[in-house]
Amino acid sequence: VQLQASGGGLVQPGGSLRLSCAASGTIFSLNNMGWYRQAPGKQRELVAVFTSVGSTSYADSVKGRFTISRDNAKNTVYLEMNNLKLEDTAVYYCKKRMNMDYWGKGTLVTVSS
Repeated sequence: VQLQASGGGLVQPGGSLRLSCAASGTIFSLNNMGWYRQAPGKQRELVAVFTSVGSTSYADSVKGRFTISRDNAKNTVYLEMNNLKLEDTAVYYCKKRMNMDYWGKGTLVTVSS
C-alpha cells in the first residue's frame, strides 16, 4: 500500500486549500483512512478520518471548516480546508489502517500573512 499526499502550500489566513491522498495497492476500501497533522514542536494529531464504518470524524479544532471526502473510483481521499488559521500550519499526513498503519509522506501547509 502506498499513499501519495499532495496539495499543500502557502496560504493567507482565511484562505482555502484542498489536499489529496491517492492510495495504490490492495486497500479494499477507503474506510479507516484519513488525515493527521503535525505542527512544529507538537505531536501528530488526528484532523479528519473515515471510520471503520465509513462515517466521518473530525478534530474539534477543524469542525465547520474542514471537510473530508473521497472518490472510491480513484482510491483518493480529500481534505477541503476553508477559513484557514495560523494554527493550522503543519505537515499533513494521510494514513490508511489495515493490518498495520500505512502513512504517506506529508504535505506542508503554511498559513501566514
